Amino acid sequence: MIPAPPPEVAAAFAGYPADARSGLLALRQLIFEQAADLPEVGPLTEALRWGQPAYLTEVTHSGSTLRLGVPKSGGFALYAHCQTSLIADLALVAGGALRFEGNRAVLFPPGATVPSDLIGLLIRRALTWHRRGASG
Repeated sequence: MIPAPPPEVAAAFAGYPADARSGLLALRQLIFEQAADLPEVGPLTEALRWGQPAYLTEVTHSGSTLRLGVPKSGGFALYAHCQTSLIADLALVAGGALRFEGNRAVLFPPGATVPSDLIGLLIRRALTWHRRGASG
């Protein structure tokens, strides 16, 4: 079961444009679903980081933070820590199937359906980043 967001996170989602909000909520659901399949990372903490919904593992040194937001170009995005290879690794697997912003985000056009198979890979790797020694 996916928990209700904390009030400040719910307010952030409510402030996003409707065409981005549905995609962001789909990403949120996918993050919690993937985390549920990874008991070694423990429960997630959902909070605001830089004004954006962020997802952190509660197990110390388990995962890398994921954030959700709306890029200046519009649509919606899933952000990963830019000093990891998470986005670059996904780009290799995805080929031209996804759009990226450097090594920090996967970008989606307004109203896009989130490809759960590819994005699920990114989420799983992010949630286990430190447990893998940042390379596996």
